[in-house]
This record gives sequence, structure tokens and C-alpha cells, in this order.
Amino acid sequence: MVVGPWLARVTVRLATRDDAAAAGPLRAVLTSALLVAALTGVVVLAGVRPAALGLAWAAGAAIVLGGVDLAVHRLPDRVTFPAAAVVTAALVADAAVLGTWPDLLRAVLAAAAASGVALLGALISPRGLGLGDVKLLGLLGLVLGWVGWGALLAGVFLGLLTGAAVSVALVATGRAGWRSAVPFGPPLLVGAALALALAGTW
Repeated sequence: MVVGPWLARVTVRLATRDDAAAAGPLRAVLTSALLVAALTGVVVLAGVRPAALGLAWAAGAAIVLGGVDLAVHRLPDRVTFPAAAVVTAALVADAAVLGTWPDLLRAVLAAAAASGVALLGALISPRGLGLGDVKLLGLLGLVLGWVGWGALLAGVFLGLLTGAAVSVALVATGRAGWRSAVPFGPPLLVGAALALALAGTW
């Protein structure tokens, strides 16, 4: 009830670059509902442990990043970088307390692999993938890699599939053309959430 409306205000202010902008009641309710669902998923997936704090922070950051990208096709570094730092610190604390060093190493390697491949894609096709997407994939690689390589592959695949489905739907309904710029962050976030949900079920 407290954090949800605050995240909604942060989303609007980052999108409009106006520190006085306010979020409407519908956005506040929707953001709060998404946050409740995300935090519930974190508890189901990780339980009560240091890593859960990092995952919870990443969940809140994902909601803000998705909202901003949908509004203005931008993924603010001031959200992505702190989220990556908090997740890394939480995973290090988790490894120190519970001895999950192999999971931490896999998370770091997955983040490097995801961001490296994305950077290569951005250099080849700048219109298809922006640097904000590269940084987001680094963050998602950190989270998904901690769960497992399968979660990383599933998250990226489901993100690409979601993005393709949304693009086709927009073109089919006449709301976009084949050359229209479509924000890629939200599909990536949806794919990661689906992969984590599947991991929690397994």
C-alpha cells in the first residue's frame, strides 16, 4: 500500500522528467497489484534468505522500468544500475551466509553472457536493440542466472517470443507498421517473470 503508489509516482516522474508529476489512481492500483504479485513470487521462489531481498528490489525496479519503457521507449540507468548493485550485494550475502558460491558465480557469468550477446546485437542492429536493453539484459542475466542456466535460456526465449507476438499483434491491428519502434524492455521483463514462475513451480 505504501511502496506501490510510490513506485507509480517514480515511474511517471522518470517518464516525464518532471519531479512534480503525480500518478493517477489507476496506475497506483495497477502498480501495487503488480508489486504484490512479484513479491509473492519472490517468496515462493527464494523463501526467506538474503537473495530474496535482491530479487524483491529487482521486482520493484522491473515494474518501474517496464512502465517507463512503455511510455517513452527508455530504460533509465538510475533504475537499472542500482538494481544490479543491490542484487549483486544480496547474492554475495546469500553466498556468505548459505555457501551458495556456485550460484553466485553462475549469476555473474550469466549476466556477462546476456549483456555481451545483447551488446553484439545492438552493435549489429542499433534500431532493434538499444543500450538500455543491453543493460537490462545484464540485470536479468544476473537474476535468471542465479536460478539456473535453464531459467536464463527460458527467460530470453520467452522474452523474444513475447516481443514478436506483441509486434505482430500491433501490425495486425494497424497500431504499428513493420518499421515502427516497439519497446523491447517490457517483453524481456515478461519473459523473465514467466521463466521465474516456471522455476518456482519446478
